[in-house]
Amino acid sequence: MIPSKKFFRIALLSTLLMAAVVGCDRQEGPAEQAGKSLDQTTQKAGEKIEEAGDSIQDAVSDGRQ
Repeated sequence: MIPSKKFFRIALLSTLLMAAVVGCDRQEGPAEQAGKSLDQTTQKAGEKIEEAGDSIQDAVSDGRQ
């Protein structure tokens, strides 16, 4: 028979392992999907603004020459 202390440790370790496996397999919810979409949109907008700023700087530099 397994001593109670050793049995408790094995049971606790098994439970933690199962919880870790289940936790890694979760699906994205609608809020997380919306957040990722918002992040992508914000990133693209930032890139467009940066490109516009570069174009303005180029135009100003060309005008001074």
